[in-house]
Amino acid sequence: MDRRMVKRAQQVATTPRDHGSALIFLGTGCSSAVPNVRCLLQPSDPPCSVCSQALSVPPNQNPNYRCNTSLVIDHYSESDNAHSYILIDVGKTFREQVLRWFTLHNIPRIDSIILTHEHADAVLGLDDIRAVQPYSPINDIDPTPIYLSHHAMDSIAEKFPYLVQKQLKPGQQIRRVAQLDWHIIEEDHQRPFVASGIQFVPLPVMHGEDYISLGFLFGEKCRVAYISDVSRIPSSTEHVISKASAGQLDILILDTDTLYKNGSHNTHFCLPQTLETVKRLCPKQALLIGMTHEFDHYKVNDFLTEWSQREGIPVQLARDGLRIPVELS
Repeated sequence: MDRRMVKRAQQVATTPRDHGSALIFLGTGCSSAVPNVRCLLQPSDPPCSVCSQALSVPPNQNPNYRCNTSLVIDHYSESDNAHSYILIDVGKTFREQVLRWFTLHNIPRIDSIILTHEHADAVLGLDDIRAVQPYSPINDIDPTPIYLSHHAMDSIAEKFPYLVQKQLKPGQQIRRVAQLDWHIIEEDHQRPFVASGIQFVPLPVMHGEDYISLGFLFGEKCRVAYISDVSRIPSSTEHVISKASAGQLDILILDTDTLYKNGSHNTHFCLPQTLETVKRLCPKQALLIGMTHEFDHYKVNDFLTEWSQREGIPVQLARDGLRIPVELS
């Protein structure tokens, strides 16, 4: 293994739970995740260097191995002397993320779930939520609150009718499935909601010009904006999180799907668009998510280090398993 890779991989280490809040990145990859399966089954000549690492470097030591984008907010309440765990998005790779990062970071359960949208990389792990809930063969447990838009609710009711129905139909047998308490939220930054003691402000963004996805603004002492799937941020949303409006963000977590230097992706930011947005919003720190196999973690972060020094805004690619201590309230 490359010596530099070994050294940097050691940065992802077990961090014991303490009396403080944290952001834990369960996944930082695109919908197809990384490695791209096509690169392994039908390798190019020369092979894709990023995807090839998946066969030679263990995933927990490889920041180029990326699951679907997802975040856990570990919120510590001093008044209760207790932790609560809020999950943003439950994608196709959720089970793998639980095995790898819940155990490493001592995440014992999920107390609330928030969905940005209803695409596969954000919701197809919902069935596996039962794995992080108390066991009951007859589903006799308190359901986990889940917050989502009207449009996402309609779509999920078709994808997962057995997770949405309130009562069994005549003759229907009890089956152990995830127990969820559905809460509709508005696609409106003027309609905040509270999940597990934290207020979230919805941030409507365009994910393609025919589709609205939600980002979220949260935190009092440390203001965090999380925008995972975006091709354009409307001016009204940008105003809410701009330095000139409510004050400087402490942390901006932002989508960057491709390295396209020219042109644009129709449903996601490309790296140049992402960096232009970072410059306009001017956070104290930015972490990028949603990367494809075009992004070599080390090479791109070396480029971003130079960009950060030039522009005066620290920006880096996040990685699966990254834990950032924060003071939210």
